[in-house]
Amino acid sequence: MSEARRKAPSRARAKKHWALRIAGWLLALFFLGVIGAAATFFIGYQTTDIPDPNKEFATNTTTVYYSDNKTVLGTFYEQNRRSLPLAKIPKHVQDAVIAAEDRTFWTNPGISPSGMARAAFNIARGEQLQGGSTITQQYVKIMYLTQERTFSRKFSELFIATKLSRSEDKKSILEGYLNTIYFGEGAYGISAAGQAYFGVGNPQKLTVPQAALLATVLNNPTVFDPYDKSPTTKKRILERYRYVLDGMRQTGTITDAQAQVYSKQIPKVVTAKRSDRFKGPQGFLLDMARKELVKVGIPEDEISGGGLRVVTTFDKKLQDDIVKAGTERLPKKRQNLHVGMASVKPGTGELVAMYGGPDYLKSQLNWATLKARPGSSFKPFALAAALQDGRSIYDVFQGDSPIEVQGLKLNNEFDEDYGDVSLLKATQESINTAFYDLVDKQMDNGPDKLVDAAELAGIPKTTALERGRNNPSTVLGPDPYASPVDMANAYATFAAGGKFMPVHTIKSVKGLDNKTKWSDTSLNKLGKQVFEPEIANTVNYVLQNVVEKGTGEDAKELDRPVAGKTGTAGGVALEHRAANAKCDGCKDGDDTLTSWWAAYTPQLSTAVLYRAGASGEGDLDPYSSDKAFFGGNWPVKTWLAFMEPALDGQEEAEFPEPDEDSIKDTSTPTFTPSEPPPNTPSDPPSRTPSPTPDKPTDTPTDKPTGKPTRTKTPRPPWPTFTPPVTTPNQPGANPDNG
Repeated sequence: MSEARRKAPSRARAKKHWALRIAGWLLALFFLGVIGAAATFFIGYQTTDIPDPNKEFATNTTTVYYSDNKTVLGTFYEQNRRSLPLAKIPKHVQDAVIAAEDRTFWTNPGISPSGMARAAFNIARGEQLQGGSTITQQYVKIMYLTQERTFSRKFSELFIATKLSRSEDKKSILEGYLNTIYFGEGAYGISAAGQAYFGVGNPQKLTVPQAALLATVLNNPTVFDPYDKSPTTKKRILERYRYVLDGMRQTGTITDAQAQVYSKQIPKVVTAKRSDRFKGPQGFLLDMARKELVKVGIPEDEISGGGLRVVTTFDKKLQDDIVKAGTERLPKKRQNLHVGMASVKPGTGELVAMYGGPDYLKSQLNWATLKARPGSSFKPFALAAALQDGRSIYDVFQGDSPIEVQGLKLNNEFDEDYGDVSLLKATQESINTAFYDLVDKQMDNGPDKLVDAAELAGIPKTTALERGRNNPSTVLGPDPYASPVDMANAYATFAAGGKFMPVHTIKSVKGLDNKTKWSDTSLNKLGKQVFEPEIANTVNYVLQNVVEKGTGEDAKELDRPVAGKTGTAGGVALEHRAANAKCDGCKDGDDTLTSWWAAYTPQLSTAVLYRAGASGEGDLDPYSSDKAFFGGNWPVKTWLAFMEPALDGQEEAEFPEPDEDSIKDTSTPTFTPSEPPPNTPSDPPSRTPSPTPDKPTDTPTDKPTGKPTRTKTPRPPWPTFTPPVTTPNQPGANPDNG
């Protein structure tokens, strides 16, 4: 045999030998890991004692401060608790909670290996330490430990839960849990929860559906809040409620037939009682702060009694100023008239002041956060989209009325003709047909680009707005796209040179140990340059012209550089819809439903919205002596009443000048404005009906001499196209209104 043939088998045996050795090492390391883990758990188990129960059971008051970190805005301290022996809590109530939270409760050792693995996976991904808790673990966290989310606390929870499960009867653990777990609405324990949600303080009187809903809520009282009427939340609650009922069916607590009947809908809850600490306009600030605390990951029970120190973005002086403006600088007729105001600091996203209504306890409708039809206050986003598309502010568009779009004839307010107009002039005078021409005819995929620009600026993405990508008239804001908070922040993006920052109300959160749990510095990574500075500067230049010689001329009284846009949206008010249906749409476009003035200086961006009627769908026109409730009148007055004291003492700041080429007029204008009719503004208004049941956009302020006679000028016929129209959100609605 040759030398080569003799050596070949040796190499094969060597490879096999090394493979076996590596496999052996890996196996040894695996067993060492298992032994090490077991030893670690055994040592931890042996050295961990069950501590004394928390004496005060998380009764520390959470204090909320204004932005100065000194002035108290309010507190969160609610602990409604009544303990009962397990014998007085019926089996179907016990089973509902077990079906929701821990279906192996009666047999598990107090911990859940699968839940622990899920929690470990979340930790490995860099997410918060949460999840994987059995009923025993949850009870241990409440009664023996703290709410902090750390490895040491989690391991202590595991050891104590295991020991407690071995040393205590399961019934006593369940009794303690049912009397201590937080159900929301300040209710700790099943008895207080039944009283809070159903007016039933005795658990023995709770029905199966009521017990199942309470078990649904306790998982996360904010996410599964039955008082939140948004479609998304209602769907989420129903799915979880059915999950609980199915668990009860599987254990034999209820029959298949009962589960089918109960699953059709959730039981009704009683009207929620609000704490007096929410009284007045400040109640809206506290409510908003609480919701944002949940959003950034602070547990609901910790907010209520975790002794947190919460610093908000609200400026005490500015808040006092905005409340005064929102309650005093109004028309004489005020019954069922509503004002929503919001002010944002450009470049930071800080909501420094907000007026949502006069008293949160009397009505939880927050007019500063409810979405509404923005009307022509949406046009600046079309302007930004056009500039991004390479267009000039001196490009010329059709200003005559009507204009035909997709077979529809769309008009200017009062069917006014302006001739051919530049984009600068069209924005200044809010000429509808020119913007229809720009967005719906001249720009490729114009509505789509408009929606993109609005969302980049900070208008939240919603179903209504996304639908606008395919609709004519989106540029006139015919559907409820934005709230005053949304609009103030979106305009702040232009004020900040095109830089977007997410609007927020919380600056920092600290625990009892004075360690920071959350800070708005974490939002810096979400800030981004969404528009080129030159585009933002040009938008600012054009919107300053709206103030200098356009529909927002009265804002010049601020006596410093201001950029802004008026907006009114019309349609048929709620009180006139029955009559309109009977006359086959004869009243279409007769009423003003929303009236806006959104404007900013380099230091502050503020949006003012007027609405009428219990639901905000009433007619605003009877509240004004003008032909309609124009954005350039009362909204500007209320805006000035806030901005004048808000900026008092601050140095006058100028907007950066756009590049000369951007504002250089190289065109030859051909438009010739028509003569205004008697007793009308010198610059004709531009509000018009749209293809939806709305009357978008705005007009300059009328300044009649003497007492004018109120008459409604007949409107041109409305197009027959009617896309779906959404209604304003109710309180608690998911931010995506889906």
